[in-house]
Amino acid sequence: MHWLQTWLDPIIFTVLGLMGFVVIWLSIERWLYFRHISADAFANEAEAQVQTTRNLTLIASIGANAPYVGLLGTVLAIMLTFWQISQAGNLSTQAIMLGLAMALKATAGGIGVAIPSMLLYNLLLRKAEVIQLQVRARHAKV
Repeated sequence: MHWLQTWLDPIIFTVLGLMGFVVIWLSIERWLYFRHISADAFANEAEAQVQTTRNLTLIASIGANAPYVGLLGTVLAIMLTFWQISQAGNLSTQAIMLGLAMALKATAGGIGVAIPSMLLYNLLLRKAEVIQLQVRARHAKV
């Protein structure tokens, strides 16, 4: 259990940090792509849908799963807190509350990754939909 006490926070926050980095990286890539693309670049609606929604699924998946990574960290930290209290024989309210309060930071971190991820996903998805509708309108005229 000592290794869990030492490595739990670094592992959870490294995973959340990597998830956040991937979301930022893919969001910037999509934003730059949308800045330089127009409806005229696509031969048909299917091609527009495939090209404009690339990487959006990964952004949404990270946003949906980041709270679970944080929750896993919280559950493990709570288990660790109870184990430490039982080993020390210290059943004080202060020890329990301190351990639980510190455990919740992982959930906060997961939510902190999830909210911006879902906002970015929705903004980018809307832009993709607009381009797809422009392609559809262009092909309807032909």
